[in-house]
Amino acid sequence: MMRYSIWGPHKGPGLLAAAVALVTVAACSNGAPTGAPTPPSPPTSSGGTSASAVPTSAQPSPTPTPSRTYPLSTAPRTVPAVRDHEAARGPGWKPTPTAGIVVAAGSEGLADEARLLAGELKIAYRGAVAARAGDVELALGGKGAPESYTLTTRDDRVRITGPDQAGVFYGTRTLKQSVKGSGAMPEGTVVDTPAKPQRGLNLDIARKFFTAEWIEARLREMADLKLNQFGLHFSDDQGFRIASDTHPEIVSEQHLTKAEVRRILALAQTLHITVVPEIDSPGHLGAVLRAHPDLQLRNVQGTPRQGAIDISKPASARIVDELLREYAALFPGGWFHVGADEYQALTVRSPAASYPQLAAAARQRYGPQAAVQDLAEGWLNDRAAVVRDTGKVAKAWNDGFFRGGVVQADEGIEVEYWTGKEIGARPPAEYLAEGRKVVNLNDEYLYYVLGEPNQFTYPTGRRIYEQWTPLVLRGTTPVPARYDPQILGGRLAVWCDLSGAQTQAQVANGIRMPLAALAQKVWDPAKPSMTWEQFRTLATRVR
Repeated sequence: MMRYSIWGPHKGPGLLAAAVALVTVAACSNGAPTGAPTPPSPPTSSGGTSASAVPTSAQPSPTPTPSRTYPLSTAPRTVPAVRDHEAARGPGWKPTPTAGIVVAAGSEGLADEARLLAGELKIAYRGAVAARAGDVELALGGKGAPESYTLTTRDDRVRITGPDQAGVFYGTRTLKQSVKGSGAMPEGTVVDTPAKPQRGLNLDIARKFFTAEWIEARLREMADLKLNQFGLHFSDDQGFRIASDTHPEIVSEQHLTKAEVRRILALAQTLHITVVPEIDSPGHLGAVLRAHPDLQLRNVQGTPRQGAIDISKPASARIVDELLREYAALFPGGWFHVGADEYQALTVRSPAASYPQLAAAARQRYGPQAAVQDLAEGWLNDRAAVVRDTGKVAKAWNDGFFRGGVVQADEGIEVEYWTGKEIGARPPAEYLAEGRKVVNLNDEYLYYVLGEPNQFTYPTGRRIYEQWTPLVLRGTTPVPARYDPQILGGRLAVWCDLSGAQTQAQVANGIRMPLAALAQKVWDPAKPSMTWEQFRTLATRVR
């Protein structure tokens, strides 16, 4: 896009300037003092006049000013970084008082994205009208992977296109960050797509209540980082935090109303974030069991196990399934997390001896070789089937998928891998070798546990940025790269084991940089080009 002056790339104004200089030298070389009359020039042999006698009207015109040129642009600086930028020469785009956001014909479904961007850039939203100089146009269309987009800056205009609304929305996040960080969007074309389809944050509101406003603020923060999944763990031993119509007796005093949840879900939808609810079972059900103590798991001596439900009793399955169906109807997204981790019956030396009722139920249902482990695996499959009947995909924690046994976990359940330390936990390569799809919540890097109990330490953005990748599912060692297509993405997880250790504001501040680092690593598989200090500075500037 190099632009030249009217003199062309080789014929610069230097030739004309040289001619003018020659004329000047000729006029001044007769030796007359400055200000003295100039004697008449003698005639030339051809009958013409000398150079000093050239008429004024024949003197060269002033040198024209060359047209402006620009250096090649550089990629916009955003978090996460754009994956491909085709540089060009030009001034780029800046919001001006006359600029506006428009949607292309046939793309009226992008009105929400356009209005949001207009408010953020403080320019007008003009609707489905033709774009003009200074405008930003949003359009659906073209080929590409889900959530991808193309952003073209040329001729004082920006055009953002994508095959779906989420992709166009992510293009608006790139534009917003670039303008906030540098004041402009560079000339050229961005072609961008996420490396992983699931990217996000997990929040435990069961142990510590978080307000709807706090959650909404995190959703907005996530959206600017192009994160698209928000896990909501709202049932555990310490609390059940969403109002229930089927079982109001289990709901904690501090809880979200369904109106608040619908408000959160409406915001999430506009930000292209899926909220994934979680009701963990057969462990972590203390809040439910306080209202239904007859369902509490007890060992052969009659001692209750904290948070564990007796899965040999039909009433246990009935109450959990009623809750799954109730909240599957409330949450419109495509997933439901059914937990399955840390079932206390399996943490003792001999589950069959300690819990003979579970062992008898396992043999009755699955045959004489079945054990308590098989009954627990069957419980997981049954809950996954309930979720599947509502049109959703089930997720479960990795330590609910057992090695060997008579019963195997359903192949369609997504493995949420968090640890290798718990009973039943296996190396991640085992799950992958079975062909299972896995999401990375590695507790070594991605677990933000309030109060740092059990040797947990608060994750740092730097450590995630410099050391972690989606292949690092357990500890610090990556699985073989051939498994990369089976790893669906990753989430940072906030757990509130010691709920009073931090305030809501401290949690928000503490996860800010880890969340930015995670966003970078699940969007772009390449090694980051910036140092951590450069990345941290940029993340502060553009967000």
